[in-house]
Amino acid sequence: MKHFTSLLAVATLIASGSLAGSAFSQGAKQTVTLMEVNAMTLATGYRSSKVVGSDVYNGADEKIGEIDDLIVTPKDSVPYAVLSVGGFLGLGKHYVVVPASALSVDNKRMVLKDGTKESLKALPGYEYAK
Repeated sequence: MKHFTSLLAVATLIASGSLAGSAFSQGAKQTVTLMEVNAMTLATGYRSSKVVGSDVYNGADEKIGEIDDLIVTPKDSVPYAVLSVGGFLGLGKHYVVVPASALSVDNKRMVLKDGTKESLKALPGYEYAK
């Protein structure tokens, strides 16, 4: 999970208003603070394109959902995972949000240790902005 968080931290920097905010202002001087990133650190991380679509299991090795998306907020700079729970063939899915830090990787599986389908369905539903 540490490596997953490292990858999302880089995404946070890119998505944060501090890096992108001035780029959208006309006539504003554009400055970006660059930093060197250790390639070995990135090599041990997880690509969001591989994480999205992954099944999520609990500590009892039961499939409890699927990662539908990853969202990094510019204000909080905290990554969140949108999970889809339930449904069949795309119908009746219930979307919920959990902090990405609640997920871990065990044997190449995404794990929400104490999660259950019932506890996830009890969370407030999430709807994507249109």
